Amino acid sequence: MEPISLVWLRRDLRLEDHAALYHALQEGRGVLPLFIFDTDILNVLEDAGDARVTFLYKTILELKRRLEDWGSSLLVKHGKPLEVFKELIPGYRVGKVYFNGDYEPYARERDTEVARWLYQQGVEVEEFKDQVIFEKEEVVKPDGAPYKVFTPYMRRWKQTLEEKGLPDYSLEGLFSGFHKTAPLPAPSLESMGFQMAGISYPSAELSEGVIRQYDQNRDYPALNGTTRLGIHLRFGTLSIRPAVARALELNETLLNELIWREFYMMILWHFPRVVDRSFKPAYDDIAWRNDLSDFEAWTQGMTGYPMVDAGMRQLNATGYMHNRARMVTASFLTKHLLIDWRWGESYFAERLLDYELASNNGGWQWASGSGCDAAPYFRIFNPWRQAERFDPQKRYINQWVPEWKKDSYPAPVVDHATARERALQVYKNALKR
Repeated sequence: MEPISLVWLRRDLRLEDHAALYHALQEGRGVLPLFIFDTDILNVLEDAGDARVTFLYKTILELKRRLEDWGSSLLVKHGKPLEVFKELIPGYRVGKVYFNGDYEPYARERDTEVARWLYQQGVEVEEFKDQVIFEKEEVVKPDGAPYKVFTPYMRRWKQTLEEKGLPDYSLEGLFSGFHKTAPLPAPSLESMGFQMAGISYPSAELSEGVIRQYDQNRDYPALNGTTRLGIHLRFGTLSIRPAVARALELNETLLNELIWREFYMMILWHFPRVVDRSFKPAYDDIAWRNDLSDFEAWTQGMTGYPMVDAGMRQLNATGYMHNRARMVTASFLTKHLLIDWRWGESYFAERLLDYELASNNGGWQWASGSGCDAAPYFRIFNPWRQAERFDPQKRYINQWVPEWKKDSYPAPVVDHATARERALQVYKNALKR
């Protein structure tokens, strides 16, 4: 039996513009894609109807169907990755395993463990860059140190793109290189302990109209003014390269937002401590109130601040929250309620369809003032003014908090002016130590 190559799919769930598949299909061995429903990740999810698992499952079945149309298939497994490979290797004559790299601490540890074992079995391993344009040390200061502030990073990123351009990983003409096999079985969603979520997902389409108007409309949550591509970039159902190409062509503001995504991934790579600690260590000394009843009111969208509550109810109902609302709700939790940013980050991680560790962590630390390139701690969003400015006709608020003018709507959990002064004092006390 001729040896085959396995391409281990993770955050790159597509059959277009795919670095690992592109290189594997050019090697000459038959290529069999593999996806593992990783129990180390799934077992920490509390909701059996987690909408992200449904999205993954539907995506995997569609990839499998497409591969079977070409006479190949997708190998789908459920378990711990290392144990899955230990079961697979004896049954398949594998010459090489390809995968695209990941930058989160768990992924780095997992990939190192699997690669080490594969090398011990005499199986070659090759890793590629795919989910970002630039990674690790590709965009750094002249002395090799990582950037800690976004704007100079952004300038260097754009300069590097001008120098290197975007690579082309088109698979056109390469599909005959997939390993020929009968359709392979896949575990059911129920056998893995999950059930289908009754939720709709945004399109992966790069809408020209939305992109052209992005800079004008993106801050208004009542408008269809954002791309909603987060979940597709998170799971790789859309490649970052065409997204960047479209942004380059049509809207620099969107391009800058995509660069923010890579900036936070770079920060996570160089400073993995940010996962559970403040980027600026002094902010770990803040005397958070961490009031459970206030936190519950925030999670349920019952704070008495309509802009905050609209954002939280949108999140709870759809798995999505408009970015302007994300900033307002995060500022409110950390500044008005003085609740640890890690509580909010964790809640978003449970609910967001587009949850990505680097961006979620970076956004929360920005809101709390503890992160790199953060807003100063004394910049505290006024939820009333935010609503007046970005939802002047109250369309967003009326959609998600229709009772906001009625007696049934709760009074504010805290007075804005009082909360602002309290936050300033608490932050000042922590930072002067």
